[in-house]
Parts: sequence; C-alpha cells; structure tokens
Amino acid sequence: MDRNSGQKSASQMLYPPVDPFDQRMLTVGEGHDIYVEQSGNPKGLPAIVLHGGPGGGCSPAMRRYFDPDRYRIILFDQRGCGRSRPFASVEHNTTWHLVRDIEKIRETLGIDQWCVFGGSWGATLALIYAETHPDRVLHLALRGVFTMTRAELDWFYGGGAGHFWPETWARFIEPIPEEERDDLIAAYARRLFTGDPVEEVRFAKAWSSWENALASVASNGVGGEPPGQYARAFARLENHYFTHLGWMEEGQILRDIGRIAHIPGDIVQGRLDMICPPRTAWAVARAWDKADLHMVPNAGHALSEPGITAKLVQVMDRVARG
Repeated sequence: MDRNSGQKSASQMLYPPVDPFDQRMLTVGEGHDIYVEQSGNPKGLPAIVLHGGPGGGCSPAMRRYFDPDRYRIILFDQRGCGRSRPFASVEHNTTWHLVRDIEKIRETLGIDQWCVFGGSWGATLALIYAETHPDRVLHLALRGVFTMTRAELDWFYGGGAGHFWPETWARFIEPIPEEERDDLIAAYARRLFTGDPVEEVRFAKAWSSWENALASVASNGVGGEPPGQYARAFARLENHYFTHLGWMEEGQILRDIGRIAHIPGDIVQGRLDMICPPRTAWAVARAWDKADLHMVPNAGHALSEPGITAKLVQVMDRVARG
C-alpha cells in the first residue's frame, strides 16, 4: 500500500509526468488479462517495473523514476489487481504465473534483455524472475527487500512490528477473536474469502490499513481509509500469497542467489523500514557480490520516501549512462 504515501514530498526529485505511448490488455491465459503500458523512448533502454503488494497495482508516479529520453518504461498490473481482470481474483494467481506473465510481456514487446525495477513484493518477484531467467536481466534495482520467508512474515504479522506500534497493532488484531490471534494471516483469510463483499471489504480495510500505517517513517500510525475495492484486491491477493509462502521453498531466494551472480544490482533500503527490516536487504547484498547496498537513513518502506526516491532516481540515471 505504498504507492501514494508521501508522494508530494518526493515529487520534486522525480522526472516530469509522462503519458504512455502504448496501453493494452494482454491475454496471459487461465482467464486472465493484464494491463500493460509503455512510456518514454520507444528505442530507449527497456525497464520493467514490478509493483508491490501483491495486489498493489502500478501508478503513473512509477514512470517518473526514469529519464523518459533514455528509457523505454514498462509498467503492468499483476493478475487480479489494478486494471487487470478478473479483479481481485486469486484463481490461477501464483508467483510462477507472474514470472510467466513477465516473460510473455517481454516476448510480446520484442525485448531481448531489460532492467528490472521492483520494491517490497516487487523486489521478491524481481529476484525470483531473475533467478528463473538470468539471461534476460541487464540490471536489478530493488527497494525494501522482502524474500517471503516465515521469519519476515512473523515479524509483520506475528507482533514484531507491533512492539514499535502497539496502538496500531491493537487496531489490526481487534476484529479477530482472541482464540484466533496466534495466526493472523489464517484468521484474516477466513474473512477475506467469505463470498460476502461487504464483510470482505471491512476486513480488507483493516488488513490494508495496518501495512499502510507503517509504510512511511513520518507515519502517525494511522493507515487512513483505503478505497474499498482497492483494499479488497490488495488484501485478498496479499493474504493469498502469504498463506502459500509465495509457492517457494523456505529460503529459496538466498539459496539460489548464485544464479544472478553475473547481474549487477542496486538495493535501496530504508534504515527504519518497519515492514521489510534492513536485515533482509543486508543478507541479500552480502550473498550477491555484484549488488551495491544503499542504506538510506531516516527512511522507512515507502517508494516515495524522499531519500529513497532520490537514491532510486540516481541509480537509474547511472544505469542509463552505462
């Protein structure tokens, strides 16, 4: 839920808004059609943006981290969210479906190799995609790294982050009976998939607000009131992926990091990230010799944190220069 947090404070560091030169719905199979867009220079260096969540969707601000004269900027909404259809669907919606979709986009657009840019869950997906298709990736730019391990999920949904935000944590667990609070992912799953849209939206807002409240280092601990249908897609998809641990083996990303040993990368990490603590980014960078870790002081998780925005733009400018 980090696509809008603090955007105004960071906007002066971004490139000016740019409109897409291509927008399309791409049929990817199993009844899914995904939204894909291109902006910038059609002959520029290709870069694909992998949004967070799962279920967050892309936003126009994501185009602005790239020099539109140098980059061919590709955004898409992953299965079940944003403008992709069917909306909020978890059917045929796994990490491996998304990896296949990314390849379908690359092949459809006639791109041989590209840069991959992703944050939070988008960083997870970027790493898994690169480990699966290491010959297709020129550079990885990651932010707020998450590797879908039990320890990371336990930190955020088992009370770790709640030690820093006890009042916000109390609001998150309040709708769940005490006897179910030992597994909040499972407890919320039982309420996000009832078939009753009103109940699903109510619990989706509580789920989404917990994450949104902790995204920015400047947060006051209140997650706001996310739009109902956006929250429903976000919460259902995120919960679905977390329930299944991303359909990955425990520790898989770090285990297979050698597959991307030849790929240069930059990891931009907020020192005070409450959602994806810095330890994971540090561990990934330590195992991956060609990665540069940029630890941003006084920054949290959100893409739009000023320090994170500035560093990401700087990184992508450097990559474009070669």
